[in-house]
Amino acid sequence: MIDIGRHNSLEVIETRGNGLLLDAGPDQNLILPIEQVSRDYQSGERIDVFIYLTADGQPAATTTPPLAEVGQVAWLEIVDVTDLGAFANWGLPRDLFIPFAEQQHPLRKGSRVLVWIYLDNQGRIAGSTRIDHWIKDNATGLEVGQEVTLVIADQTELGLKAVVNHQSWGLLYGNELFRKLNKGQHLTGYIKRIRDDDKIDLSLEKPGFSKSRIEIVGNQIIQHLEDSDGQMALTDKSPPETIYATFGVSKKVFKQALGALYKQRRVTLGADGVKLVKT
Repeated sequence: MIDIGRHNSLEVIETRGNGLLLDAGPDQNLILPIEQVSRDYQSGERIDVFIYLTADGQPAATTTPPLAEVGQVAWLEIVDVTDLGAFANWGLPRDLFIPFAEQQHPLRKGSRVLVWIYLDNQGRIAGSTRIDHWIKDNATGLEVGQEVTLVIADQTELGLKAVVNHQSWGLLYGNELFRKLNKGQHLTGYIKRIRDDDKIDLSLEKPGFSKSRIEIVGNQIIQHLEDSDGQMALTDKSPPETIYATFGVSKKVFKQALGALYKQRRVTLGADGVKLVKT
């Protein structure tokens, strides 16, 4: 059985003039168009394809990856609004349909929204902007320190909500963010804390002190000082955004690395900045 709206690994039956004939299950074969075949395939080989539905509801195979698949969220552009609903560009020739009943707010052409992709009760691929209907506060299968994928959602009073591994809500606290994040942005994060109510606190940095990482950042600071005549105006009082732009780390990690260098008497800290101790 093929999995509609997801990637499938299918066996090649034979090569034809119009493409590859693929085994899609009992009494069902699909053609992968010849223009999407990147090399010669032999019978019995397998190829990874995405299965979507044509306008007449028939399954079709493509090697073109969509922006997301069934069971995932993505930041999509609305390309049309009709009497039936809205349509979003999700990277495939046939746009993703978003019914009116699955629109959190009325959608307009040209706007971008966070969309959950699902199969409706008739097995058709559709989208929903009612993200809270699909994503819950659920930490099942997650643990503190785990690396996860994040999709940035809405701003709150405390920070930014994010979808964790396309399955749960999490929160990035505003006072811990050291760079600008945009709605719909995909990035890597970490589980910082799981609360008793299954709510998840997130971090863009792996929780815990990493001696090796502090040493790496410390060496970067020393190199920066050596390249800057032994001094820099950047200190532990500098804005987090400036620190991140220079060293690619949070203010917390920068302060830890700078403190370690000070204890080693490799730098001096003053009102006018940091200076390299000459040896």
